[in-house]
Amino acid sequence: MSKKPKASTHLQPPFNFDDKWEELVDNKEFVKVFLSDVLEEYITKQRWYGGKASKLKYIELSEYFRIQQNEEVYFGLILEVNFEEAFYQHYFLPIAFVTDENFAQDDRILPISIKGQEGFIIDAINLEAFRKVVFERILTAVPKDKTRVRYHRSEVFNGCKYESSRYMGMEQSNTSIVYNEKYVLKFFRRIYADRNPDYEMSRFLSDKKDFKNTPVYLGSIQIKDTDGLNITIGLMQEMVENQGDAWEYMLVEFHKVFSNLEYKKININKLPRTEDFGRLEIKDVPPEIIDWVGLNVFTKIQTLAKRTAEMHIALGSEFEDNSFTPTHFNGDYTVWLKNRLLYQFQNRLNTIENSLHKLDGLALELANEFLDKKNIIRKRFVDFDWTKLKGERIRVHGDYHLGQVLIKEDDFYILDFEGEPESTIRDRKVKQPPLKDVAGMFRSFHYAIYATIFNNIHLYKDTQESLFEAGEVLYQYLKCVFLGTYVSKVQEANLNIGYNQERIFLLKYAMLEKAVYELGYELNSRPRWAVIPLKGISNIINN
Repeated sequence: MSKKPKASTHLQPPFNFDDKWEELVDNKEFVKVFLSDVLEEYITKQRWYGGKASKLKYIELSEYFRIQQNEEVYFGLILEVNFEEAFYQHYFLPIAFVTDENFAQDDRILPISIKGQEGFIIDAINLEAFRKVVFERILTAVPKDKTRVRYHRSEVFNGCKYESSRYMGMEQSNTSIVYNEKYVLKFFRRIYADRNPDYEMSRFLSDKKDFKNTPVYLGSIQIKDTDGLNITIGLMQEMVENQGDAWEYMLVEFHKVFSNLEYKKININKLPRTEDFGRLEIKDVPPEIIDWVGLNVFTKIQTLAKRTAEMHIALGSEFEDNSFTPTHFNGDYTVWLKNRLLYQFQNRLNTIENSLHKLDGLALELANEFLDKKNIIRKRFVDFDWTKLKGERIRVHGDYHLGQVLIKEDDFYILDFEGEPESTIRDRKVKQPPLKDVAGMFRSFHYAIYATIFNNIHLYKDTQESLFEAGEVLYQYLKCVFLGTYVSKVQEANLNIGYNQERIFLLKYAMLEKAVYELGYELNSRPRWAVIPLKGISNIINN
C-alpha cells in the first residue's frame, strides 16, 4: 500500500462491484471506497478503538487474509490507523458481506452491491456463521501449521462440536465470544507485530506449567505478516464459572468494613497500627482489627497472596525456553527502567501543572506536595542500584490488579496477561521483579478502599478525613497479611525475590511507579479520584 495520505472521500452509496466476494479485497477501487470516512466513522465509535484522545488522519490497509472453511470465505483485515500526532496503531477487523435488510443494523460499515446483489459489509464477529467457522478451524487445526493463517489447538481441546456462540459483554479493548457456554475466544482488536503476551503467558502457564488458577489454554489464531512476523489474532480458553471479579467483591466487603465503624462504635484514633511492609499471619493481627474488619477479608487476602505466589513460582521455574528463564538485574535493565520512568514522570509532571485548577481540598494539598518534592521523586527513580540487588527477574503479569482476578467460590483465577496498556509490546515482555505484580495489587487495594469511601460517603457518619485515616490503617494490615503468605510461599519454592530490605525497596519503587502512572489517568478522566494516587505517592516519599 502507498504511504501517501489519501484525500478524505465523501462517497455516496450505492457502490457497485462486479467482482466475486472472494476477490473483492484485491480490487483497489473497493479498498479505496472501504477505507473512506465511512470506515473512519465506524471505527471511532467502537469501544475497542484506543485512539479516541488523538486526531485520526487516515486509515490504510496494512494486511489482509482469508478466514475460511471450504467455500465459506471471510476476510481478516489489519488496519493501520494514522494520527495527526505522527504515530499509528494497528487494529484487527474481520469483515463479511450480508444481504439481509434486518441484520446487524448497528454494525454496518458500508452499503454495497456485489454482482447486482445489494447488502452491507459488516464486522464479521456479528455473524454466527463466521464465529462457527473460526471455532471449527481451531478445533481441526493441524500440528505445525505452516500456512499464512495459523490455527493452533491444545491437546486438551478435542471431542466437542459447535453448539452456540454469543458476545461475552462490555469489554474495552478486545472482543470475546463465548462458545457452547464453556469456552471463550478473545479476538485481539489492537494488535502488534509480535505474539501477544496474553497468548504467550496463558499458553505457558496452562500448557507447560499446569498452573490451575488461570483459564485453561485451548487454542489460538496467529497470522504471519508480509515481513514474516507473527501476529496474534485470537486466544481460546476455557470459561471459568465465577461470581464476578475481585474488584467488585472487595468493594462490597470494604463497604461492610467502613459500615462497622459506626455499627461497632469504633474509635479510629485508637485502632492499633502496624509497620509499613511487615509480614503478618492472621493470628498476629490485633483482635481489635479482626473485630472491625472481620476474618473473611483477611482469609481472602491470604488466598490471593498464595495464588499470586504460585503464579510467580510457575513463571520462575523455566530453564529451557529463554523467553521465560529467570535472570538477574543488570545495567541494561537499569538503563531501560530509568529512561522509561523519567519520561513517564516528566509527562505526569506536565499534566499535574496543567490540572491544579481541577483540584481542591486534600487532592490540591497533595498535588502541591508532589510539585514541591518533584526532585525527591525523580531521585527515587534514578536511585536504582542494580549491583545491590540479589533477586531474580522473571516474566510477570505486568498489569496485575483486582479487576484481573475472578472469584470462584473461595478461590481466585488470574487472567488477562496482555500487560500495561501504555507500554510497547517489547516493554511488556521485559523480565521484571515479581514484586512489581505485588505492588500493582497493593495499589489496587488502595484504590478499592478509597473507591468504597467515595461511592458511599453519604452512608457513613464519620468525616471523609476520618474515613481516609481508617482506610490507611486497613491498607497497612492488608499489605502485611498478603506479604506474610506471599513471601513464605515463594521462599519455600526457592524463587529468589531478594533479602528483606531489597524487597521493601523494590515494592516502594514499583508502587511509586504505579501511582505516578495512575496519576495521569485520573487527572485526565476523573480529577476527584486523583487524591488516590497522590496519597499513594505521598505515603511512599514520606516513609
